[in-house]
Amino acid sequence: MRKLENIELERKSVTAFKEATKTPIIIILDDIRSLHNIGSVFRTADAFLIEKIYLCGITAIPPNKEIHKTALGATETVTWEYHKEVTEVIKNLKKDNFSIFAIEQVENAIFLQNFQVEKDIKYALVFGNEVYGVSQKAIELCDGSIEIPQLGTKHSLNISVSAGIVVWDLFQKMARF
Repeated sequence: MRKLENIELERKSVTAFKEATKTPIIIILDDIRSLHNIGSVFRTADAFLIEKIYLCGITAIPPNKEIHKTALGATETVTWEYHKEVTEVIKNLKKDNFSIFAIEQVENAIFLQNFQVEKDIKYALVFGNEVYGVSQKAIELCDGSIEIPQLGTKHSLNISVSAGIVVWDLFQKMARF
């Protein structure tokens, strides 16, 4: 076994990334305070050709040196927009027929392993603040909630870890179509 050189990985150019067919997932970041978490989500979005990221509320925007540390250029490839109000983003996506899910622990949440994606459905995933989670006002507008099962003593995962887990899960489920 030999570790591959970067040149052997056949990475897309920025232009090829912009022109590539995107995975029908939008990520909404609701009041994310950590610049490193924001950058990590950009990197995950780049890895899985995510359609777009919405940065809402106190979530910082590129260009930013601390975001760049973990994004490593993904802010140049992934399409993003900033909106002050997460509720406006959710309402507009609903008008565009997106199915919107909070990634949160709420009553009647669907465990991630039980969540079934549907063909030809576009999804938007709302990830919330590191301390407070997804805001109640955002949850009330969502079509449902997805929960990542946790068996230990902690009740939450880092938002960038959660984003990676959920996006990978939906991505691989969508690949079956």
